[in-house]
Amino acid sequence: MFEKFSRSWGLVKASASVLRSDKELMLYPILSSVATLLVMATFALPIFALKLFDNGFNVLGAVVGFAFYFCQYCVIVFFNSALVAAATIRLEGGDPTFADGIRAAKARLPAILGYAAIAATVGLILQSLKDRDNNFVVRLIGSGLGVAWTLATFLVVPVLVNRNVGPIDALKESLALLKRTWGESAIGNVGIGAAFGLITFAVVAVGGLLCFVAFQASMAAAIAVGVVFVLILLMLGVAQSALSGIYSAALYRYAMAHETPDAFRGMALERAFAPKNG
Repeated sequence: MFEKFSRSWGLVKASASVLRSDKELMLYPILSSVATLLVMATFALPIFALKLFDNGFNVLGAVVGFAFYFCQYCVIVFFNSALVAAATIRLEGGDPTFADGIRAAKARLPAILGYAAIAATVGLILQSLKDRDNNFVVRLIGSGLGVAWTLATFLVVPVLVNRNVGPIDALKESLALLKRTWGESAIGNVGIGAAFGLITFAVVAVGGLLCFVAFQASMAAAIAVGVVFVLILLMLGVAQSALSGIYSAALYRYAMAHETPDAFRGMALERAFAPKNG
């Protein structure tokens, strides 16, 4: 257990060293978060006003749900592609600008839109399986399939950015890489998430304690402290997205060229593509 945590923390530090060398990479997840909130706000009013999902999924709800997922995934995949493109330039020794990432994502826009449509369809199906009206087994299956989908698509964005292929071929290649790296390739996805989960838990605990102490002085002080810690949590989410994107770019680079970027030497990256036993 300690070894796994140590390895995960090492991956966070290695990705962070790349991020420190180019802090502009943080702009992509920040803009992605703002854009997804705008999309959510746009769809929230009709969804709640019409009570589309109060009685489970229906035809109109499915159409609106697909449109929502599609718009969300378009935004997320576009900015993730920009992040991975810029991170790849950095990993290759270049000095990317913010415009470099956006330009690379725009060049792959048709493939991004195609993948967003696929992801929206899968997301809608998974959400229907996890509907509260389904029994426990069906909801459990939906959650399991969601985890499998996340792992299977972990390298889709690097494939889309680096290869002139369509969304279906990108999915196939990402799945093929997963089959070769079933164990260690999940470290970047699960490990970084676990590390940030611990950090988030610590921030929430400290924030809650400080809010309680501040409340003894005044309500205004407690609100001010709470706002500060909410902003810290939001920045942690942005940092996690940036680090995960950097790691996926590095993992894909190593998979295709067997070159380990300097920041990742000595980490688990070399073992990610080692032959599996059995």
